[in-house]
Amino acid sequence: MKKIVTTLALLVVCTTSAFAANSVRISQVYGGGGNTGATYTNDYIELFNNSGAAIDISGWSLQYQSSTSAGDLGTCVNCLTVFPVGSSVPSCGYFLVQLAAGTTVLGVPLPVTPDLVIPQATANNMSATSGKIALRNSSATGPCSNPNVDIVGWGPAATCFETAPTPVLTNSSMDVRNGNGTVDSDNNSTDFAVVANAVPHNSHSPANTQCLSTPTTPTSWGNMKALYR
Repeated sequence: MKKIVTTLALLVVCTTSAFAANSVRISQVYGGGGNTGATYTNDYIELFNNSGAAIDISGWSLQYQSSTSAGDLGTCVNCLTVFPVGSSVPSCGYFLVQLAAGTTVLGVPLPVTPDLVIPQATANNMSATSGKIALRNSSATGPCSNPNVDIVGWGPAATCFETAPTPVLTNSSMDVRNGNGTVDSDNNSTDFAVVANAVPHNSHSPANTQCLSTPTTPTSWGNMKALYR
């Protein structure tokens, strides 16, 4: 088994409330890869681009942290994934990142070819049940209260999230953003659904026909964050 993390509960919760809806956002989260009862052998993160043009994410990063850990996201061992030059999310399309596998490597390979495969030795090894991950437009780490492109907290123990975390996940369930990625109201608990055995998409998957048609309603914190972009 992997990903058994024991931490002290924080007295102060990192309430990142919400971030303004961005064109590129995290659309699926899976941390149970390779565990007993796992759907897939590897953890993964799926991104979605809800805009009418491809977006270059070269130099952007995914920054992970366990559910209750404090300090900057992405600073723990193998918690920072930087997108290489040439990484791009197509218009109304997806980008799939394959992360760590469990030591038992149970489950089946991801059903579509990942756009980016992080080597096992350096890949984010996310919690299957509760954690938090940010998408940033640089490789610089920082606290989750700083403006990010996006952040998702899953499981009730997560201390960083947009408005409220999603329910707890399992080795066979994933967080899937509603509308296949289009819904972004800056509330993780309502923007995402826990889906058993969800199927991820990659950059060659068909474009999302709901793209650009689903309205978003950022909160006041999300509106304030927009001033930093």
